[in-house]
Amino acid sequence: MTFHSPLRVLALDTCTESCSAALCVDGNLFTRIADAPREHSQRLLPMVDEVLKEAKITLADIDVIAYGRGPGSFTGIRICTSMTQGLALGCDLPVIGISTLAAMAQMAITEHGAEQVFCAIDARMNEVYVGQFIAENGIATLVGTEQVCLPADVELHLDASKSIKACGTGFDAYPTLTELAVSIEVVEAIKFPDAKAMLALAEFGVSQGMQTSVDDLAPVYLRDTVTWKKLPGRE
Repeated sequence: MTFHSPLRVLALDTCTESCSAALCVDGNLFTRIADAPREHSQRLLPMVDEVLKEAKITLADIDVIAYGRGPGSFTGIRICTSMTQGLALGCDLPVIGISTLAAMAQMAITEHGAEQVFCAIDARMNEVYVGQFIAENGIATLVGTEQVCLPADVELHLDASKSIKACGTGFDAYPTLTELAVSIEVVEAIKFPDAKAMLALAEFGVSQGMQTSVDDLAPVYLRDTVTWKKLPGRE
């Protein structure tokens, strides 16, 4: 498949309370975002239509769709992956999954000059989704693995002697996470991922050949899905 240069990327995310879409075309950025935790399925496709119209292109002109693969709300991840599947199938487009934690880390790197980022999302049931990242050539790069665990079980794998930016709702729910190092500074402006931060990660991923066909679309829940089935209505 021949891609445009620069890459034309459509990014979608509904994995947390925030719902967002972003499009990069010829270096121009078009974005939509809304805090609408129970309206993702109604909000996302209109957002996609709006950014495409603003850019004056159609879905068929896109090179790749980047989707929020999780972790986050079980329902939100399913909405994002199913809508990505529908859009990609219609135009036979490749897709690339982007971690919601990495997207937040990328925001801290791009917008706040962070070199190290500690991301935590409130996972409910007294647990947190955690990812730790460093900036490598301006791109959020995972240190260790992403995990879901009790706040008390979180171990810091970043350099505590240097500044660490902290992002996500996990620090509101469990303030003791900031006690892992005196160098941790919470970035209040970054509570949730934003699709616009996924664009750089997607472009880097495509340069590494990480895009797949829609048949290999891979959501990441971290938590065993059986747990969710025991909690009707829980997100």
